[in-house]
Amino acid sequence: MHHLLTLEDLDRATITRLLDRAERYRADGAPRDLLAGRTVLTLFFEPSTRTRTSFVLAAKRLGADNVNFDLSRSSTSKGESLLDTLHTLEAMGLDALVVRHNENGMPAYLAQHARSDVAVINAGDGTHAHPTQGLLDALTIRQRRTDFEDLRIVICGDIRHSRVAHSDVQALRTLGSRDIRLCAPRAMLPESLQAFPGCATTEDFDGALAGADVVIMLRIQKERMADAQLPDAADYHAHYGLDTRRLALAKPDCQVLHPGPINRGIEISPAVADGPQSRILDQVANGVVTRMAVLAELLATPA
Repeated sequence: MHHLLTLEDLDRATITRLLDRAERYRADGAPRDLLAGRTVLTLFFEPSTRTRTSFVLAAKRLGADNVNFDLSRSSTSKGESLLDTLHTLEAMGLDALVVRHNENGMPAYLAQHARSDVAVINAGDGTHAHPTQGLLDALTIRQRRTDFEDLRIVICGDIRHSRVAHSDVQALRTLGSRDIRLCAPRAMLPESLQAFPGCATTEDFDGALAGADVVIMLRIQKERMADAQLPDAADYHAHYGLDTRRLALAKPDCQVLHPGPINRGIEISPAVADGPQSRILDQVANGVVTRMAVLAELLATPA
C-alpha cells in the first residue's frame, strides 16, 4: 500500500492485517517512536471532530510530527489552486497527507498529481468513500463477532449520500458478509446497487431488523441535500428512528453502531445511543488505533 483512497481494491488478507494491527495497538499500545521523523499533515475542507482528532492522536502516538492545515488562513483563500497548495506542501517534506473533501475523487486526484512519495489517505470524499471508517466499523464488529459470513447486518439512514455506507459495505463484503440490508425511505436509498453488490434494499425498517446481529445507523446528510429533500424530523424518527421497541426486534445481542455525529431523537433515541448494546464510543476508540494502523502500514520502515 502506498495510498489509502478506498477499500474497493483491498483483499481480505490486507484488511485483516490492518485490523489485527489495530487490535494489537488497542491491547498493548504501539512503539512511541515508530514514525519518528515522519510528518503527517491533515487537510480538511469539511468540518470534522472524530476523524480529524483521531488522525492527529494516531500520528502523535506513533511519534510522528503532525501539522493541522488551517484553510481559513492559507493561500487557498487568496485563490491559490489546490494543486499549487499540494506541491508547496510537498516541497516542505511531507510523508502523509490526510484529506477530507466535499468532491468525490479529490484525494485520488491529489495522489495522482503528487510529485513526491507522499502517501495520501482519504478521510472522506463527498458521497464516495471513507475507508478508515469502514475499517474501524469492521474492527468494532469483529471484537464481538468474528463470523462475518453468518451475520445479518442492517444499515439504515441516508444511504444515498453516505460515504460511510459505501466503505462499510466494501469492508464487510470483503470479510465475508453475505446478508447486508440497506434500509431507508425511497429518496435516501441508492439509485443503483452497482456500488452495493449483494445487498438488499427495503423501506421497511421493522422488517429489516428482524433477527439482525448488527445495525449501523446513519445520519441525514443535510449538507448534501436541498431543503426540499429534507424530511420532517418527527416523521422520520417515527418510521426510521432506532428506539428500544425497534431494537427488540433484532437479536438480543445485536450491536448498534453509528459513525457520528448523532442526531438524537431523529435517527436514534438517547436510550439506544447510551444503552448496553451501543458500540458508538467503542467506534470512537477504535478510530484512533485503526488510523494508527493505517499510518504505520503506509509509513513505517519494514524491519
